[in-house]
Amino acid sequence: MSDAVEQIQRLLDPILESLGRSLWDIEFRKQGPTWLLRIYVDRESGEITLGDCEAVSRDLSIALDVEDFIKHSYTLEVSSPGLDRALTKPEHYSRFTGSTVKIKIYEAINGQKAFRGILHGIADNMVKAEVEGIGVLEIPLSNISKTSLEVDF
Repeated sequence: MSDAVEQIQRLLDPILESLGRSLWDIEFRKQGPTWLLRIYVDRESGEITLGDCEAVSRDLSIALDVEDFIKHSYTLEVSSPGLDRALTKPEHYSRFTGSTVKIKIYEAINGQKAFRGILHGIADNMVKAEVEGIGVLEIPLSNISKTSLEVDF
């Protein structure tokens, strides 16, 4: 994690705690000529409102202005991770064990680079998912380019 992201998280953690929310993820990257700071917030029920996003944005914006450690211009966005949220951390894989997921990988397994299946969790940085027609796959976390929840309607 970069120093700036660590400093942002240090400011953000008490804000989220005071609002009864949690951090899902932070993106801080160059997007065109400017920088984008995107904060994904969550709560145990998964329901994040526009008001939640506004409150986090307001409080974090004030804290960032006071600390003033980001020396270039940036756009701050606060969002919910959404129903089809990306799983990016080991704790995400644990929390959504039993859910249907789409997994894309860097290096093919049996000639495939994309799978849809039931997540069986993570252990020792190995993601386990049951894929129809294949069985239970164990995929190193380092080989996963993207995992997202599959929304069934």
